[in-house]
Amino acid sequence: MGHGALSRDPAPGTLAKLVREIFEQTALPRLRLSSIEPMDWNAELIALMADFGGDRLARHAHLPLQSGSDAVLRRMHRRYRPWHYAEKVEALLRAAGPDLTLGADVMVGFPGETDLEFEETLALIRTLPFGYLHLFPFSPRPGTPGWALHAQNAIPLDTVEERMGVLRALAAEKTQTHRARFVGRELEAITLRTPADLAAHGRTAALTENFLPVELEGHQPANRLVRVRVTGLAAEGALEATARVTAEVPCFTSHSSLPGVAVAV
Repeated sequence: MGHGALSRDPAPGTLAKLVREIFEQTALPRLRLSSIEPMDWNAELIALMADFGGDRLARHAHLPLQSGSDAVLRRMHRRYRPWHYAEKVEALLRAAGPDLTLGADVMVGFPGETDLEFEETLALIRTLPFGYLHLFPFSPRPGTPGWALHAQNAIPLDTVEERMGVLRALAAEKTQTHRARFVGRELEAITLRTPADLAAHGRTAALTENFLPVELEGHQPANRLVRVRVTGLAAEGALEATARVTAEVPCFTSHSSLPGVAVAV
């Protein structure tokens, strides 16, 4: 079942209903909704962000964008237009507040993508407060509609690489701007399994409630809820912070078997 399928289901078992029941019937300290299609962020899901965001529901939303061009989205047969996407982001920001970390997938070089259509994507991204972007070039797959479009109007590889470079620079700027806002602030976080190279430098990997990577001073076991004070930004872009333990939590996997749901991160 794809992400968002539950929220589109007209039957009572919607994703929003499931999440609300989890909060009402369990003591789960924190839950994060993972990648959900823009139009699947309905009023019920957004209301959950308003009711629980920053407490038991992580203030993080990943909405696949793919393109900021109306013409390209139509060729992709997407269910939303650029203005629909912007409206969903505005609704989520109203519900969760400005500390929401917003992420997106963006595709470069879809068949027929013109310079103007690429500029439309850049313009939309510039207007929205993204905390990170996942960027990837179009990859033709035999037997798909995209394969036929690629055969008719493929984008030259050097053009794709040039556009990817422009988007990487913009994504880095967006990430830096978003994360710098939290220097000097206190945030809730959970410790993670720390890579050996980071542990060798006397640091612990963590993830804030609003989905920001953190390097903590000292060694901490995984799956501890901590309150961190952000002191700066590491060279790789992660937040640098000190921490005090607030609780131990069960060792959940990073993603549940349910579409669109992740726990304890």
